[in-house]
Amino acid sequence: MEFTTADLCDRYPELVRLVAPVFRSYGGIQCFSGAVETVQSFEDNTLVRSTLETEGKGRVLVVDGGGSLRCALLGDQLGRLASQRGWSGVLINGCVRDSVELARIPLGIRALNTAPMRSSKTGSGSVGAKISFAGVEFVPGKFLYADPDGILLADQQLE
Repeated sequence: MEFTTADLCDRYPELVRLVAPVFRSYGGIQCFSGAVETVQSFEDNTLVRSTLETEGKGRVLVVDGGGSLRCALLGDQLGRLASQRGWSGVLINGCVRDSVELARIPLGIRALNTAPMRSSKTGSGSVGAKISFAGVEFVPGKFLYADPDGILLADQQLE
């Protein structure tokens, strides 16, 4: 599906919500969309990995890392895994690392910033829950649309 977030805002103003423009782009793909899957985990990427190991089917993984800037929840290995498993993109309320490598991977990636430290591996957190950050509530099955102009969330697939 080809789209621009500006066109979606113009066509469906009552159906889209703007995700606060606080995220930077790190992936090799600038425009991506898909049904949302969620992970909530603070400074631990165990559930991020296990979720990305499943078939992505064009979905977007939305990770609430609590806005931590102390460690990364995604690096080049998980980025490659996500791309290979068919995920469209990843949105992280937290950090990534290996940014030069991530830019070469055909995957949409948005995060707050980079941090070279790796996360812990305790398995804490949850998968598939409602999570809220950047002014919106992410629920599995909603649709996320991202391009260089911004990120939108809709209750249903648009177009």
